[in-house]
Amino acid sequence: MPLDREQRRVAAGMGLGLLATMAGLGFGPRWYPLPLPPLASLAERLAFALEADLFVLVWLVLAVARVANRRFFSAPDIGGSGFAPPSPRIAVDVAIVQNTAEQALLALGAHLALAAELGPAQMVLIPCLVALFCLGRVCFWLGYRHGAGSRAFGFATTFYPTVYAYLLAIQHAIW
Repeated sequence: MPLDREQRRVAAGMGLGLLATMAGLGFGPRWYPLPLPPLASLAERLAFALEADLFVLVWLVLAVARVANRRFFSAPDIGGSGFAPPSPRIAVDVAIVQNTAEQALLALGAHLALAAELGPAQMVLIPCLVALFCLGRVCFWLGYRHGAGSRAFGFATTFYPTVYAYLLAIQHAIW
């Protein structure tokens, strides 16, 4: 079955997102400009991951704030989604909130699991994962209104680093 134009755009965006993920995780730890604090204990590594993940959670705060702001200025939406489905004016923003919440939860769990498994010198991977998450959210947010092909890179650049983090954490946990 041949792919239609939008499916080809999604595949291209996902492929570019995979390449960005590989580049970010391959080069990011080598080029990370800040010195890492001593992270000898599990508590220190988990605290470091949580501090880095503030930047992940800020994306969720921004998405929720945007919906709240738009809902306030929209008569059909001010009552809340419990009383009516979102109007076309805020439907995209509501979808972005849902996707960002899903991605943030997955990333937070992956980063904490990875922090529990990595050694202190490997912890540079956590800020690299967070940077890729942030890049992905910017691209996802900007591309969403232009269709699936336009948001695919952002989705992939958010999702693939999280999958990598889970796989790496599982590998470390097993070995």
